[in-house]
Amino acid sequence: MEERKPHVVVAGAGTIGCFVGGQLAAGGRTVSFLARPRIADELAQHGLTLSDQDDCTLSVAAKDLAVAVDPAVLASADVVLVTVKSGATREMAASIRACAPAHAVVISLQNGVDNATILQDALPGMNVVAGMVPFNVVALGAGRFHRATGGDIVIDAKASALAESLGTPYLPITTNADMRAVAWGKLLLNLNNALNALAGVPLREELAERDWRRVLAACISEALAALGAAGIRPAKVGVLPPALLPQVLRLPDPLFKLVAAAQLRIDPSARSSMWDDLEHRRTTEIDQLQGAIVALAAKHGLRAPFNETVRDHIKAAERRGAGSPRLTAAAIYPSRT
Repeated sequence: MEERKPHVVVAGAGTIGCFVGGQLAAGGRTVSFLARPRIADELAQHGLTLSDQDDCTLSVAAKDLAVAVDPAVLASADVVLVTVKSGATREMAASIRACAPAHAVVISLQNGVDNATILQDALPGMNVVAGMVPFNVVALGAGRFHRATGGDIVIDAKASALAESLGTPYLPITTNADMRAVAWGKLLLNLNNALNALAGVPLREELAERDWRRVLAACISEALAALGAAGIRPAKVGVLPPALLPQVLRLPDPLFKLVAAAQLRIDPSARSSMWDDLEHRRTTEIDQLQGAIVALAAKHGLRAPFNETVRDHIKAAERRGAGSPRLTAAAIYPSRT
């Protein structure tokens, strides 16, 4: 008798959720999407078209997609992939608690370091698994989502059997036994999200400019100091070990391009999700990124002035509600870059 495939519900099908869920559906997995009405209407009209840097394109027709706006869809879940923004984690946890069966495995595929803990605290009787999505996805409209950077999804090694059953040739899922270290390693790289949002230019263009890299290097240096004081060793996420990131970022442009060629394999269309949030007048995840570094530093008697200032610029942009302020690196730190 053929074993029943687990039913996956993508809880919060935005840009990452649509891409990951779409890849799973294209790979033959049973997937439902819990989405806001705008996304649900888009998928109902256009279906999903998924592309990547390697010119691979997959499509799932609208008639083959199961999309809902009612959290009641969680009742059929064997696996719940939580892909909402960090600020919506508790709200989604309440929906999962109210609707999902107790046996469902809940996997957090979110930015920040605390979401899996928040979910587990809210869902004490359920199996919550920390995860990490390393790549950037761009929403192109009309059901099209483009993966613009590389890397494999990572989930906690305690769910290794699930990783093997869910992964597809186009969406490998690997495991790691120390997901907190992985989360902090990803957060170091995600400190660039805010800088890209403030610059208002594509990621590749921003990272090609040494002044912006110096600001990023300063943010990461402060983060490494705070992590060291807390006794946390971030994992390597990407090509370079965390300790080397500031040094490489500060290199002159020709040397940086030579040393960090793999890091610069970024699609020309890629921008950070925080840029997208500012452009669409949504609350950003700045408190879970630069804000987390500022809080950790303060807890150990340190300050993180670069991260503080970047955080404050993002919050000011949120209040203005006019999209990216399109600042220069020198405008943020005229005497430090």
